[in-house]
Amino acid sequence: MRLQGQLRFWIGALVVLVLVTWVLRAILLPFVMGTAIAYFLNPLVQRLNRIGIGRIPATLVLVGLLLLVVFLLLLVVMPLFISQLFDFIQKMPSYVSRLQGLLTEENRDWADQFFGARLPEIQRSLSEIMSQGVTYLLGLLTSIWSGGQALLSLFALMVVTPVVVFYVLCDWNSMVETVDSWIPVHQRPVVRRLGREMDLAVAGFVRGQALVCLLLGSYYAIALGMAGLNFGFLIGIVSGLITFIPYVGSLTGLVLAMGVAIVQFFPDWTMIGTIFGIFILGQTIEGYVLSPKLVGDSIGVHPVWLMFALFAFGYVFGFVGLLLAVPLTAAVGVLVRFGFRQYFHSTLYTGADLPKDEPVGGPR
Repeated sequence: MRLQGQLRFWIGALVVLVLVTWVLRAILLPFVMGTAIAYFLNPLVQRLNRIGIGRIPATLVLVGLLLLVVFLLLLVVMPLFISQLFDFIQKMPSYVSRLQGLLTEENRDWADQFFGARLPEIQRSLSEIMSQGVTYLLGLLTSIWSGGQALLSLFALMVVTPVVVFYVLCDWNSMVETVDSWIPVHQRPVVRRLGREMDLAVAGFVRGQALVCLLLGSYYAIALGMAGLNFGFLIGIVSGLITFIPYVGSLTGLVLAMGVAIVQFFPDWTMIGTIFGIFILGQTIEGYVLSPKLVGDSIGVHPVWLMFALFAFGYVFGFVGLLLAVPLTAAVGVLVRFGFRQYFHSTLYTGADLPKDEPVGGPR
């Protein structure tokens, strides 16, 4: 009965938390972002503490450096990014039309021989698919922009987030101690062990993947820009930023870059191959160097489940959901593995009537 009461309590608390998050999702972004940044910076504060710098001075130094980096990004990078983004959105229909023409009209004889009388139908289908893809992409950008209450969120991110980062970093230890005091005494060893596993999973993935995204985004932006690709800086930054979504980020960047490259450079296959080679090299570096060294298998969740969590949380909670998806998925993964370990050692799995020396699979 006590176990059932605890289950009802925690399930009820989870339901209330989800409802509150859903209701307040429009204003949670700066607080979630601030907490995530504080979690990311906390190890640096601890290192500064160990060399004799107090927690408050260390926090002030790190927050000041963070604001300086953000200011430089807004001053140097954001104008170029925004100008290319709006230019890309405006020119996307013409790019799609040109790409469709290259795939059909430029190769009409070959297409007639291969598809025959079905060519007009295939052209219409291809046109519809491209139009739907463009509509979906524009709708996604619009929903991300409007769903976050763009102006309010931008103001909140610039003003509220640094304040949240400062106070969370200053009070990090006391918050952890407070939460620890809420845990039932007889369950503290297990909960603390699970908490450490969650922290290792989340920290390993979030901090490692953030570095991977930063390095890949910089590489793609510089390499595509040097290759002379239109919107190369925009495509490179976007490809790097969405690398945290397994396979989707790299595939999206590759499709965008190759589409623009074909429209811009056709029939110069050398330049088209160069753009393709930039992405192949980037994926090789990520797959064999960056991800194994910086991320590894820290999260312990299959990429398909991670993609599902990102899309599901993003759909329900917007951009806040994208920020929460990875840590919550990692935490759930730890709990699921713990549940399976408990199940495999329970009488429900082994059988209550089996002798102690009897193998779990029964007599052979």
